[in-house]
Order: sequence, then C-alpha cells, then structure tokens
Amino acid sequence: MNPTGGVVYLIGAGPGDPGLITVRGRELLGRCDVVLYDALAHPSLLEHTREGAALRFVGKRGGRFETPQDEINAALVEHARAGKIVGRLKGGDPLLFARGAEEALYLAERGVRFEIVPGISSPVAAAAYASIPLTHRDHASSVLFLTGTPRESTNPDGHDYQRLATRAGTICVLMGLSKLGEISAALIRYGRAPDTPVAVIQRGSWPAQRVVEAPLEQIADACARARIGSPALIVIGPVVSLRARLRWFEARPLFGRRVLVTRARAQAGELCERLRELGAEPVLAPAIETRPLPDAAIVEALTRLEDFDVAAFTSANGVRAALDAAWRAGLDARAWAGLKLAAVGPATARALAERGLRADLVADEHTAAALSLDILRAHPGARVALFRARDGLDTLPDAISRGGGAVSVVATYETLPTRPEVAQPLLEELSRRELDAVTLLSPSAVDSLAAALGSEAQELLAHPAIVAIGPTTASAARAHGWSATTASPHSLDGLLDALIERLARADRESSSAGGAAGSGGASNPSV
Repeated sequence: MNPTGGVVYLIGAGPGDPGLITVRGRELLGRCDVVLYDALAHPSLLEHTREGAALRFVGKRGGRFETPQDEINAALVEHARAGKIVGRLKGGDPLLFARGAEEALYLAERGVRFEIVPGISSPVAAAAYASIPLTHRDHASSVLFLTGTPRESTNPDGHDYQRLATRAGTICVLMGLSKLGEISAALIRYGRAPDTPVAVIQRGSWPAQRVVEAPLEQIADACARARIGSPALIVIGPVVSLRARLRWFEARPLFGRRVLVTRARAQAGELCERLRELGAEPVLAPAIETRPLPDAAIVEALTRLEDFDVAAFTSANGVRAALDAAWRAGLDARAWAGLKLAAVGPATARALAERGLRADLVADEHTAAALSLDILRAHPGARVALFRARDGLDTLPDAISRGGGAVSVVATYETLPTRPEVAQPLLEELSRRELDAVTLLSPSAVDSLAAALGSEAQELLAHPAIVAIGPTTASAARAHGWSATTASPHSLDGLLDALIERLARADRESSSAGGAAGSGGASNPSV
C-alpha cells in the first residue's frame, strides 16, 4: 500500500532481452503492489517484483486479446484508487505503437496519478540485434516507422504508398507481417526498386531471433517458405546490406540454444544471466529447493567459534543461512574475528563479501576436495567449523580428518526435491525435444531430477547434451545411466566452457554425418 496514495507506472519492458529494461523500470517493479503485464514482456522481468505482489497477465496471444482494453483500464484505476502502487509492464516502449497513450489519457481523465517510464523501442532494438543500423551516413539519413495495421483510413492499406515509396532512407514496418505481400507490391508499384534489400526480424533480441533477407519483390515468398511468424519487424532499405559485416548477436557461441537450468531458483540467477550473455535461452526448472534450518543449532555453534581456526562454507546457501541466523541472534561480523574464512568457489566468496566478510581461502575449483587441500596447506591440523547443507557429502570432512585436522559440521539448510507442479512442466519441456542442453550443479539436483522424470528419464535425457559442474555431480548422473560431460575447472566458467565445446562438437558430428547443424534446437535461426 502506498501511503501517499495510489499511482500507476506505465513501464516499457524493452524488446525482449530482459537486460534491456531501464534502471528506472526495474526499480519501480520492485515497489509495485500489482503488476499487469503484456505477452511481449520477458517473463524473467517479473522476478524483479517484490514478494507478495499480485501479477496478472493482460496481453494477447495469437493476435487475440485475452483481456479487453476496457477491463485493463478499469483495473488500473481500481487498484490506484485503492492506494496501491500499480505497474503496467508493456513490451518495447509504452508510447510507440502501443496503447500506453490511451491508458495514460484514461488515467488523466479520472484524476489518477501516473508516470510514463520509457522503454527501448522494439524496432530500434530488433534492428540492432539483427545487426542492421537504421541510419548510416552513406545509406540512409532518415528512418520512418509505420504500423502495418492502422486503425482506420480511407486508403485500404492505411498509408499513402505513392508518397512513401520514393522516400529516401529506411522504412520500418511493425505488425505488418500478414500484409507483407501487399506492402511490397504497393512500394514497387509506386517506384521503390524491386531489388531493395529487406530484412524481416522475428522475435528480435530473443535467443529465438530469426532473420530472413531478400529483395523487396521476393521477401513475402521468402518469409512464407521460412514460416516466419509474429512478432516480426520489417526493415526496408540499403542499410540491410550492412548486416553481413556487422553480425554480432547471432555470433555468440550459444546463440539460439535452449538450456535447462536445474539449480534452485534463488541460486539460478547468475547462471541464467551468463547463459543469456552467450546467446542462449535459459529454461529454469529447479530440480531442488533450499530451506534454512532452525536457528538453534547454528547459533550454538556460533557461540563457540573461538574453538576453531577456520570457518568453511561450501555454498552461498550456507553463507546466507549461517549469517542470517547470526544476525537474528544479535551477532554480526565481529563474531568471526580471529577466524580464517574459506569458500569453495568464487560464488560462495561473493556471498560472504555481500555480508562484509572477506574469504581468506577460495578454492579455484568448485569441489570440497580442492577446498580441503587449500585449508590443510595453509593451516595444518586446522580445527574447522564447516557450514553446509544437512545432506551434504562427507568429502571435505573426511579429507581434512585424514590430513590431521578436525571438523565440526554445522548444518545450516536442507535441500528438498522439486514440487510436482514444477515436475510436470519439466516433463512437457523435455518431451517437446526442443532443449539443447541440461546443466547439473549438484548431486542432489541430479537425484531430484531423476525422481521427477521417473521411468521416462533415460529416454528424455538421451537427446540434450548434459554438462555437470564437477566429478561428484557427473558420477551421480552416470549412476542414473546419463552420459554427462564434466566441467574443467569445476566452476561456473568451466561449466559454460564445457557446454560451448559439447554443443560445438555435436554440431561438427552432425555436419559430418550430413545432418542439419545443431544438436536439435534452433541453432541457426538466421535464414
């Protein structure tokens, strides 16, 4: 509830890539009590909303409105008058070929406070991701944006093509795919050269982006053959010819790949972000959940930290659970004074740093064995307090004990198998055979995934490449009969490198066998 009264934020979500929302837009999403979102807003943007916020889909699919505009307008007013902070998340920019202006006028006429938060417009971003500059000093000094579905006009096509056809510069047509043949014919009829370069960009800035290029007189047939669908942007003009030399988005090593991320939702953010940077579409289906354990046993260990030389953490989860329990018990960073802090990898070290603690030892590889070696080298005979999951493996305690040290295990959280409502979409996703790879980051995730898939696991996981972060996780996968590639080094960087190499090898093998490129997904979306 907003103490200063209700307000509506008309937020541009950008073109699809979730990294292209503005800082202001992301900040406001975190404040909203209610968010009404469109189909073209990337689903991961909803992760920026606060816990407990009401989320409602009001977009359209297949050209059909799920929620009438009048109902959307009324909902915005109703929530704002109830004193709520309302987010209206719209694809692209809320005012460019969108109904943001209509919604803003509706709010203004009823005295509802609102703010317009511009977004990166879809034609500008889609063209950039397709490596097409809309203007260029040698090719186009102007750009014209048109809608392919004008609301009403005396002209059947909605535009004066006789005037537009010979206009210098670039023409961008939004929502015009269904009329592409008519648009092309009209431009040619009124003087546009038939060999004018044209590109049609489907799902611009998404990993599923596809681009068809052809001369103006052939573009409609080329799109029909390629089965290009909406949403799509049409770019007409000489600037399209620059695409071959400027391609950058489609050159990313995992472009177009769909990669299953089985990590717990709270820990999956970094991996999903890295996958998007490499051009992939992460498909988040957590195989496990994490839950902090009661504070009592954790706090008891914290009150005798002077008995130890080293406090070791094997995951960011362990860090957060331990330090949250400490804070609730009235303890802060001073409780760790005199101890050496050890982290199993950089992600765990970052979790410590977020709480104002610097790790003295950070294992280069994401393994308990590597951390135990580092601890024993730096502190022979060390007394170690190990903060970890309740069902964690005994690799680190056993290694330190064999090396002459002593370990006291402090269970700070537990891992739970995925819920049935997560398992069913996962089964459907794998059944469609549209996944290129599966990432595995812990033995518990492997076992939970196997349980969720049941008797179908072997068949469903025979198609995508499987990459495990370390030997223990890979061994757990093999125990279920899955063929898994092991990352080296055993870190997130190593996992991504192994994923790139594994899929590239699959491409080479497929090409040498005369098959289509890719391991089964849309690995070459440019036509």
